[in-house]
Amino acid sequence: MFDVALFGSVFVTLFVIMDPPGITPIFLALTSGRPTKVQRRMALQAVFVAFGVIAVFGVFGQQILDYLHVSVPALMVAGGLLLLLIALDLLTGKTDEPTQTKDVNVALVPLGMPLLAGPGAIVTVILAVQEADGLGGQFAVWAAILVMHVVLWLVMRYSLLVIRLIKDGGVVLVTRLSGMLLSAIAVQQIANGIIQFVEQA
Repeated sequence: MFDVALFGSVFVTLFVIMDPPGITPIFLALTSGRPTKVQRRMALQAVFVAFGVIAVFGVFGQQILDYLHVSVPALMVAGGLLLLLIALDLLTGKTDEPTQTKDVNVALVPLGMPLLAGPGAIVTVILAVQEADGLGGQFAVWAAILVMHVVLWLVMRYSLLVIRLIKDGGVVLVTRLSGMLLSAIAVQQIANGIIQFVEQA
């Protein structure tokens, strides 16, 4: 039987961690200046990347971490440092990349990983898959993961309408605010990782 309670629990947890409303201004800042068609493609690419990363960790996550001797706190600190670098670029206006790679790179990093498929989401999925009972439980977990990514895609795709309203000046403001938000997220993630390191020592 399909476990509705487990589906709801995993979906709500992932929604809080992946935060579709919170990712919107960051997505707008990172994709500003691109044609609408490219922005939509980037939204889809980011979601596919995030789903792919989370699916791999959902199936092989614990084995991967054990094999590489990587702890969850180390994963959190690494992801936090990567986000901090991106945040500094947003704050200083250095978001341009080489023309031939910028669309793919922004969709992969930081949108796909570690913003969407961050340490929190990865750990949540690893634990949910491990604790799910039977076929119904597993189906509920993976259904929640899939629905969450559909929600992320819809939010990012239709957030592009905002760009038409706020124009270039608004995009610059959103970029700076996104940098501040992202830097705060990064520092919090690094701090949480360090705290867990200390607790496990």
